[in-house]
Amino acid sequence: MVSGASELFQLLRNGQPRTRSELAEIVGVARSTIVLRLEALMEIGLVAPVEDAVSTGGRPSSRFALNTGNQVVLGVDIGASHLRLGVCDLAGNTLAAATEELLVSAGPEAVLDTVAKLGDRLLEEAGRASRDLLAVGIGVPGPVEHRTGRPINPPIMPGWNGFDVPAYLGSHFGVPVLVDNDVNVMSVGEREAAWPDVADLVFLKVATGIGAGIVCNGELLRGADGVAGDIGHIRVSGGGDKLCRCGNYGCLEALASGNAVAEKLQAAGLDARDGRDVVKLVNQGNHEAVHAVRQAGRDVGEVLSACLSMINPAVIVIGGSMALTGEHFIAGVREVVYSRTMPLATQHLRIVQSVSGLDAGMRGAGVLAIQYALSAESIERMLLARVKP
Repeated sequence: MVSGASELFQLLRNGQPRTRSELAEIVGVARSTIVLRLEALMEIGLVAPVEDAVSTGGRPSSRFALNTGNQVVLGVDIGASHLRLGVCDLAGNTLAAATEELLVSAGPEAVLDTVAKLGDRLLEEAGRASRDLLAVGIGVPGPVEHRTGRPINPPIMPGWNGFDVPAYLGSHFGVPVLVDNDVNVMSVGEREAAWPDVADLVFLKVATGIGAGIVCNGELLRGADGVAGDIGHIRVSGGGDKLCRCGNYGCLEALASGNAVAEKLQAAGLDARDGRDVVKLVNQGNHEAVHAVRQAGRDVGEVLSACLSMINPAVIVIGGSMALTGEHFIAGVREVVYSRTMPLATQHLRIVQSVSGLDAGMRGAGVLAIQYALSAESIERMLLARVKP
């Protein structure tokens, strides 16, 4: 293996083209050494020459940068009732994507076999072979033990507790499989897409369930047992004796999730079976639906206001199906957060809708896979594999 090639690659990850001389000056080694390292990185397909640099006289110098086009990752968003998959290049651009309705309660084998089938199809659609796949990122709707990638006592995922998701899918795709809680994955993807310079961010998903992904000082906060941000099961003042699917009473999720709002509207005689029907009614201008969504936002704002002084984020991003109701839900959140939180904690706070929409989980899972695939440790392994007989 060529020593120092992995460190050189980290300089080229941001996509900025550099000449051999520039790289030699930055790293502090001879130009001939840089040539050897670049050759190794080009051999594994991660670096490529780009258009010639501007000449200052004589022959123009070649520049080199991250090769985003050859190799890919697979991002997978497993929701309570859906799958969203996307094959992405190493710049995070989606090359092929698919969505399928499937209940996570069908069990790990049924869901992951579908992921494998769709993943193979998308690789073909993107014009890539299995050898071009570097990693798979997956978000699941429940707590995950980060070290092993196994779901831990997920309340809406019967049969998934302790299931070895990385090993099951890894045996099919033949690449590393990274698994995390879906909202953690969304927070990573949203920050990468819209807020790369923000170090403190909360991504709030409000759909069938409610959860938050927390980024502090640029790092994802998972907590000791992987349940940091599980705000859907915090009791709210208006919760009363409303039973939550977690077994407790008065949880935020039992009042403000898409299904909870649909249940209220159904009791009022409206045709609303789930969060999608709620969004449809709001977009049609139904006053009862608008009022119910606004109140759900207030309930979420109550819990958030209790958390903000501890976390003090610069941005709160609202995602999930309820965010598709537009400003109605977010207005309820803002109303309570800005009125109940200390001004010092909200003076620069922005509460906004996700730019990624329903693709946030898929895109975030892709980012998770890219970050792993391009890490120094992964590059070292690829370089070692290159020299093995």
